[in-house]
Amino acid sequence: MTAVTPSLLVVSAHAGDFVWRAGGAIAAAAQRDERATVVCLSYGERGESASQWLAGRTLDEIKEIRRGEAEAAAAALGADIEFLDLGDYPLVESQEAVQRLIDVYRRTQPTTVLTHPLADPYNGDHPAAARMALQARVLAQAIGVANSDGTYPAEDEIIGAPPVFFFEPHQPEQCDFKPNVLLDITEAFDRKRAAMECLPAQKHMWEYYTQLAIRRGVQVRRNAGPNLGLPHRTLGEAYMRHFPQVTGVLR
Repeated sequence: MTAVTPSLLVVSAHAGDFVWRAGGAIAAAAQRDERATVVCLSYGERGESASQWLAGRTLDEIKEIRRGEAEAAAAALGADIEFLDLGDYPLVESQEAVQRLIDVYRRTQPTTVLTHPLADPYNGDHPAAARMALQARVLAQAIGVANSDGTYPAEDEIIGAPPVFFFEPHQPEQCDFKPNVLLDITEAFDRKRAAMECLPAQKHMWEYYTQLAIRRGVQVRRNAGPNLGLPHRTLGEAYMRHFPQVTGVLR
C-alpha cells in the first residue's frame, strides 16, 4: 500500500481565526515536518480590524496590514498561507468561492481538514466558511466536477475523504460546540504564542487564548487514559469531529 503523505488544510474565515483556534495543531504538524496550508477566505478587514479603522486607514491599507500579519503568523507556525479575498461582514457564500476551494483541495490533497463549526450566532462569517469548506470537500472527490479552468481532474487529482475537525469558537456554549477531541499542543505552544503576537490588531486575544490552552490542557491530562503522568503544565486545543472515526481497534 502506498504511504499517504500527511497534509493539513485549514479553512479560516478571517486572517486571525486560524491562529487563535488552530495554531497549536498547525505548529504541531509543522514540527512533524508535515505540510500545513492555511486558506483565509477574507482578511477580516471590516469586522475584525477596529483599531485600524479608528486610526483612519483606508480599506486597502487595512487589508494589506492584515495580510502581512497573517503571513507573519503563518510563518511562525510553519505553514503555507493563501488568501481568497472574498470580503467579510458578511462573507458571502458563492459557487465561485466553492470552486476556488475545490482547486485548493485538489492541489493540497489534505489528509485532515480544520475549519469553523456550523453554528455561530455572533459571527455569520464563521459558519459560512464551514459550509463552503464542507461543500468543496465533497465536490473535490468527484471526478466529474471540473476544476476552475474548465478541465476535469485526473484520477490522482481527486481527493479522498479527509476527516474534518471543527476548531473551538470564541463562545463555544452558544455555538453548539461539544469537544470530543482534545489535542496536546504543549510542545507546539511557543510557536502558537509567537503567531498570536503577530496579530497586534487583536492583542486582547493573546491572554485569552493562552488561558484557554491551559484549561484545555487540564482536560487533556484528565482524559489521557493510559497516558497518565503528563506534565503538570500540559497545554491543549479542543476540536469537534464532524464525521465518524473509522478504526479497526477501539482505544
